[in-house]
Amino acid sequence: MIKHLRYIQLIVLVLLVWLGWQMIDRIAFREETITPLEVALQSADNNRKELEKVLCHYQKNPADSLKYKAACFLIENMPFYTYSYGEQLENYKSYYAWLKVRKGKTAQQVADSVKKVFGPMKEPQKKRDIMEIDSAYLCHNIDWAFKVWQEQPWGKNISFEIFCEYLLPYRIGDEPLAYWRETYYKKYNSLLDSLRMSDTLDKEDPLVAARYLMARLPDKKTFFTSIAPFSFGHIGPEFVQYQSGSCRELTDFAVYLFRALGIPSAIDYLPVRGDGNAGHFWVMLWDKNGEGYISDFMKNLIRVRKCSLYQKEGAAKIYRNTFSANRDLHKQMAQYGEEVYSFWRIPKFEDVTSDYAYSYQKELVIPLEKQYKDERSGRIAYLCASNRDRWIPIDWTVYDASRLAFRYVRNGSVMRVATYEDGTLCFLTDPFYLDKETNFPHYYSIGKKTQDMVLYAKFNLKEENSFRNRMIGGIFTGSNRSDFSDEDTLFIIQGIPNRLNTTVKSWSDKGYRYLRYFGPPKGACNVAEVAFYEKDDTVALSGKIIGTPGCYQHDGTHEYTNVFDGKTWTSFDYSKPTGGWAGLDLGREVKVDRIVYTPRNRDNYVRPGDVYELFYCDKDWKSAGKIKATADSLVFRDIPENALLFLRNHTRGKDERIFIYENGSQLWK
Repeated sequence: MIKHLRYIQLIVLVLLVWLGWQMIDRIAFREETITPLEVALQSADNNRKELEKVLCHYQKNPADSLKYKAACFLIENMPFYTYSYGEQLENYKSYYAWLKVRKGKTAQQVADSVKKVFGPMKEPQKKRDIMEIDSAYLCHNIDWAFKVWQEQPWGKNISFEIFCEYLLPYRIGDEPLAYWRETYYKKYNSLLDSLRMSDTLDKEDPLVAARYLMARLPDKKTFFTSIAPFSFGHIGPEFVQYQSGSCRELTDFAVYLFRALGIPSAIDYLPVRGDGNAGHFWVMLWDKNGEGYISDFMKNLIRVRKCSLYQKEGAAKIYRNTFSANRDLHKQMAQYGEEVYSFWRIPKFEDVTSDYAYSYQKELVIPLEKQYKDERSGRIAYLCASNRDRWIPIDWTVYDASRLAFRYVRNGSVMRVATYEDGTLCFLTDPFYLDKETNFPHYYSIGKKTQDMVLYAKFNLKEENSFRNRMIGGIFTGSNRSDFSDEDTLFIIQGIPNRLNTTVKSWSDKGYRYLRYFGPPKGACNVAEVAFYEKDDTVALSGKIIGTPGCYQHDGTHEYTNVFDGKTWTSFDYSKPTGGWAGLDLGREVKVDRIVYTPRNRDNYVRPGDVYELFYCDKDWKSAGKIKATADSLVFRDIPENALLFLRNHTRGKDERIFIYENGSQLWK
């Protein structure tokens, strides 16, 4: 019975929100006396009195007129916020505190520990702000927001509009409600004392204050990981202070910090990267002249038009989170009377792509001849970006067969166009790539020509460059003395390895008892596997494993013994940047004919024994067949030319990315 009541209550709440939008929509078309504030108060149900207390409190004194407007702003947008709660949810968030003192454990090990200690997580319950927030909480937030706005020297260069959107909000997203402003203020405000007393620094500039604050944070150490024991959403002001987690947690900490000290800040984000399978969040704020600056992972604040994101090709669209709901955007999409993709149902963002657009299409027109002939009933068309083998809508426009165009689209991404019907994307075009150099789209439309392919990886090896580059300059040597005092060079690595197993001929025809790989300077001897072979022998030489003990992780997980364990997915990561090596004492002199080596890696190369399936895009993804790898490469024959491709590993892993095949190489997109 209780479950049925909760279900009915949830339906009623959803209908109230929907009704609120409809009321707001009607205001635009005919005169109505109801306002967005009244719509919000009506949806508050039994909590209406608490919200009216706040409004009455600030209406009493004319000096509080701005606080009254601020309260109206918050309450008008409150119906669009919910949060999860529960004791087990809070227990699981201990993960972020444990990461801070993980003592050599990996993020996955810490996540597993959380699950073991607290048991399985049940789906948390949800509450709505509009029905939960009390007058004391809301007044506390408003008073503290005004306090820092009015008392800090840089507050005089912050408009009321910016204050409301990027300093006043009591929350960031869907985190539990908390009294965070006063806590952060008392903990961090003293770091700005000397700035406020300065006669030389521009203390009236919010940017100066932000930089000054960041430089003096007592704990600048962050730990990045995308691993978590549960899909939390925003974890709240308490746990982000550990500065551990993904870009979301690190960005949230900066926003709480800045806003608590009177520095307006926003969160800008990519819904989907142009060359990867994830989005990204970072902090945005402004100097006293309104010039935008960003901070990524709590690093230096950089002017938008000087940052790498501005000049780097990739993500097609960039958005900025707002506290207020974008009513104009909602009305534009609602007029067509069709279901819209979830991202736009309650839009709390604005499109800021043009702010970051170094290379972009002011208007991306999809020619009629590039559109499928199938008739679609939808009026809204979506521009979609790739996430693995899925397509994620990132922009929209009105679909007209004679005119299909999107505005302000950054170059450097693979995209395609679709409508959204019955909960499914219905594609209107083949995938296409927006070239940064030519500014023209290239469509991946297959024809009758085919080609054979040799594939070495399932994911962009550019992500492996930090490991692969650490092998350049690495030296293989042989000696007949255990201290290698008379060693000869067998081979020097002169380029980055492009496959899992690279085979090279030994430069020496002498016999040696001791063999080793000596890492290059500042390479931490990063190597996953080394094998030495005699001539015509298919079994690698074996012996006593020798080397420099100690790994960077200080937990024994990346020791020199990994280099000869036969596992390409384990590696050596020496505790010092220089001086590390790993080798074998063969117990006898042996002539080495060839050497096979594997760079430290994230297990995205083709691994022998795993089962792979290649797909090519022909309207939908079509299989080109499955192959069980017997080596570190796969051969597929008669694959359509000019096709967008995707290689899936059915055995393990999840990092997979679209690519094309040109001139005998995989080119990742």
